[in-house]
Amino acid sequence: VQLQASGGGLVQAGGSLRLSCAAFGRTYSRSAVGWFRQRPGKEREFVASTYWTDDRTYYSDSAKGRFTISRDSTKTTVYLQMNSLKPEDTAVYYCAADNAVSMTTMTIKAAYKYWGQGTQVTVSS
Repeated sequence: VQLQASGGGLVQAGGSLRLSCAAFGRTYSRSAVGWFRQRPGKEREFVASTYWTDDRTYYSDSAKGRFTISRDSTKTTVYLQMNSLKPEDTAVYYCAADNAVSMTTMTIKAAYKYWGQGTQVTVSS
């Protein structure tokens, strides 16, 4: 599967952005899709994840209450709605997918085989 992330940009603190991750190729019904981010000088970290055909969602502590991950009805695009953005949310955001991710490995970047190219989000103070 190929993933294409988009929707990043420059926004002021307190603003919102919606990222999209379009999947091309076969998306297995049990496949998980997640968002990770890499802040300047930091390791890539988990943000949120869900399954293509399951309503379960998972969030990092920093994303809970501000970010929402969702899927479209065709199950080929996943969104990350980001509200109340803070300067510390500035990062390159990546979407990732894999058909072998379990509940216990949802937050681990090494569990995901397929990655999109990343989209830059910059939040100004």
